Amino acid sequence: MVTSSRDGSPADAPKPEDDLDQAGITGWFDTHCHLQDEQRPLEVLQRARAAGVSSMVCVGTDELSSRRALELVRSSGDGALWATVGLHPHEATRGARVVEGLLSELACSPGGLVEAKAVAVGECGLDYHYDHSPREEQREAFAAQVELAARYGLTLVVHTRNAWEDTLGILAEARLPERVIFHCFTGGEPEARRCLDLGAWLSFSGIVTFKSAGEVAQAAAFCPEERLLLETDSPFLAPVPHRGQRNEPALLPWIGAAVAKLRGQAPQELACHSAASAMAAFGLR
Repeated sequence: MVTSSRDGSPADAPKPEDDLDQAGITGWFDTHCHLQDEQRPLEVLQRARAAGVSSMVCVGTDELSSRRALELVRSSGDGALWATVGLHPHEATRGARVVEGLLSELACSPGGLVEAKAVAVGECGLDYHYDHSPREEQREAFAAQVELAARYGLTLVVHTRNAWEDTLGILAEARLPERVIFHCFTGGEPEARRCLDLGAWLSFSGIVTFKSAGEVAQAAAFCPEERLLLETDSPFLAPVPHRGQRNEPALLPWIGAAVAKLRGQAPQELACHSAASAMAAFGLR
């Protein structure tokens, strides 16, 4: 279990006085951010590069955000920036047809999905914590997007909150795509084992630095390195010691340093392994 220090942050969380030269570590891969939602995304991108974050995936949550992610990737000219197309469970009432339509449009465009740098379907899944959409509609939209990922040969990016049994049940019955990522993993070791048994990757966010996240920390320590990913989920979930601030990809090294410490690894070693894992998870090699 993660213990907390006197200032309320996890004892295992990296602090400025730790011997962790954040700026000197390069090659971090942020597998899940919402860069397209920033007012000045190119400035955020520049800060990420300065912090050693070399690669990022901009994740769509509905048709508009997916189109904005694709446009940002196109207009930035950045070779290490990719996008996803998806419908978040909060937006499930809109129906997965919006995702299907956009994927069909991209597939028929010059260069297809590869030229558009669309690498995944999602984020999609089930969220029974907020229930912003009726659960049955969430399940229908999720199952449809699982099928779309398999049909188009794309990675599936899964969001699940308070819905493990239904999420895993839908995946067990579906024709899965070759690559599945559980984004912002919030389970413990038992859930991690079940996801890994599906051949999935687990992506860890700033939650792993929170003092209340003992089970998540255990899962991060347990996860095989070839299945471990890192993400910010920015602008949400800024890691300790930046918790409460607006998150951005430049803070990924703090998450990586915390996970590395839990695993007994050097941060640079984890940066290299998690980046290689991300390339495999998105079919980029």
